[in-house]
Amino acid sequence: MLTRSTDSIKPAEVEKKWLLIDAEGLVVGRVASLIANRLRGKHKASFTPHVDCGDNIIVINAEKVRFTGKKATDKRYYRHTGHPGGIKETSPAKVLEGRFPERVLIKAVERMVPRGPLGRQQMRNLRVFKGTEHPHTAQNPEIIDIAAMNRKNSTLTVQEAGDKKAAK
Repeated sequence: MLTRSTDSIKPAEVEKKWLLIDAEGLVVGRVASLIANRLRGKHKASFTPHVDCGDNIIVINAEKVRFTGKKATDKRYYRHTGHPGGIKETSPAKVLEGRFPERVLIKAVERMVPRGPLGRQQMRNLRVFKGTEHPHTAQNPEIIDIAAMNRKNSTLTVQEAGDKKAAK
């Protein structure tokens, strides 16, 4: 029988999985939108907007993400120091070459998640690492191949992708 009531999941009923994403050669915006949807839990049938029902996500090789076109050099990130005239700008290429290259991906996801207490809680479920090592092997994360979902998700050529799989 069909009912007119919507079932909301309670925080105690949420089942969180651990997912591992290798970001090598992936396009920043595309991988960030997939991560944001998984963090929010929108891929689940039991999605409830006011509950943190998303998964825990581990991203490795964050320094090897790619931008399409000339975005790496032409795009600008702005921040303000809080002082008059204190606006600063940088490009994604400079951030990726710098000390914390994983911030490009973190900020891209952060801007796709709602602002507020729930968005901050969901962002705590994201762990981004610049290398291939991560301390969450005990959680047995499930590996997601984002490059295989759509050919536009990765900037690697077919040759490079084959070489990458052969190396594993």
